[in-house]
Amino acid sequence: MPQHPDRVLPLQGASNFRDLGGYPGHGGRIVRWRRLFRSDHLAGLTPADHALLAELGLARALDFRGEHERAATPYQLPGVAQHSLAIEPSVMQRMQALLQAGQPLGAAEAVALMQELYRSMVNERARAFALLFEQLLDCDAPLVFHCTAGKDRTGWAAALVLLALGVPRAIVLKDYLMTNQVFKQPPLPADGTPAEALAAMWRVQEDYLAAALDLMDAEHGGIEPYLRGRLGLSPAALDTLAARYLQPV
Repeated sequence: MPQHPDRVLPLQGASNFRDLGGYPGHGGRIVRWRRLFRSDHLAGLTPADHALLAELGLARALDFRGEHERAATPYQLPGVAQHSLAIEPSVMQRMQALLQAGQPLGAAEAVALMQELYRSMVNERARAFALLFEQLLDCDAPLVFHCTAGKDRTGWAAALVLLALGVPRAIVLKDYLMTNQVFKQPPLPADGTPAEALAAMWRVQEDYLAAALDLMDAEHGGIEPYLRGRLGLSPAALDTLAARYLQPV
């Protein structure tokens, strides 16, 4: 997998801020560097972080967090327009419901909940990802998309973008799993949730992403039919996307 010394940006207030550039796409053309970024939430960024992002020309932030998440940790970035593509979180709430009902909650149950989340993003929550592509097609000013940890909603978004640009699935998976190497988990409240369940929730696993990809393949026939039929991207739009975010031959 192509690497770059600056793929993971050295921000003090976000550990999972990463450049999606450098990967091979359609026709061997490389995804442009410094155009597309993925991240955990941006509320902890320092003035030095703000300065670094300004140097990159970052112009847009697309926020997949739900209403209460945004209210709990709001942020402002000078010169950066914010767009809400809200997907309300559900896994922790489902975990708490199981605990309150006296149901078992271990790693297997947490993994099943995570897979259910990923499947839900394919169809039920597809509107947010359609809006993401609208932003990608609106202009080529550098943008970041993020959620709270930058791993699930953001992970599926990154997978869709890279697949739409022709990046092979094996490389998409490696980019997805990179969260486990770089994301610094915040302190968690002692709410009685079993440690093994929390461990499954706060990491990414191949079978999470596979749950969404398998459903996409089964119900839509793969990435291009899904992008066209479910997210409403025309062949011309996909060509524009490639021209905008892939380096010329």
